[in-house]
Amino acid sequence: MAAEPTTPTPDPLAPHPERDVVLDTAALRVLAHPMRLSFLHYLRDHGPATGRRLAAHFELDSGAVSYHLRKLAGGGLIEEDVERGTRRDRWWRVTRQALYHDPATRDSGEAEAQEDNRAYLHSTLLAYGDALRRYAAEVPGLSRDWLNVTMTSERSLCLTPARLTELKRDLVAVIDRYRDLPGEDGAQPISIHLHALPPPRER
Repeated sequence: MAAEPTTPTPDPLAPHPERDVVLDTAALRVLAHPMRLSFLHYLRDHGPATGRRLAAHFELDSGAVSYHLRKLAGGGLIEEDVERGTRRDRWWRVTRQALYHDPATRDSGEAEAQEDNRAYLHSTLLAYGDALRRYAAEVPGLSRDWLNVTMTSERSLCLTPARLTELKRDLVAVIDRYRDLPGEDGAQPISIHLHALPPPRER
């Protein structure tokens, strides 16, 4: 009896066709500014928002917010939510729930591609640093239930680039299992930050 064909297991590090927006060169350059990444994270976690709401949350003037929103919309990363909009306020939402960027796919050896990768990584780390400061400010108001299950962890490993790729694949596979769970009572957005970087050089 012939064996039934098996369905290949999808690569956890590959982009999800419905959930992820694959960042091209133009999008990477839009996101070289950390505030635009912060806007995307806010819209992803909190849903559509107006420029007025973003200005209040990030303590920015309306002109700066409008400028960053135009850049994000021009890069195809957000779109206007016309069903919510009014003559006075425009609402914005993300076009996809997650950003996908694999530096290796753009590492053609060209200095320009490498510079785009470095600029995006730099912007991402600055945006996450700002987000962590905001999370720290919320700690006094955390409920006991959520406080008891929070996690902060740091590990120092000695790996080759190939081993780090294996680790990334394993971690993303586990996280995706939970991301695809159906909604449950009491569930709320949870932010998981993963950073795998060489330590800063000694000065």
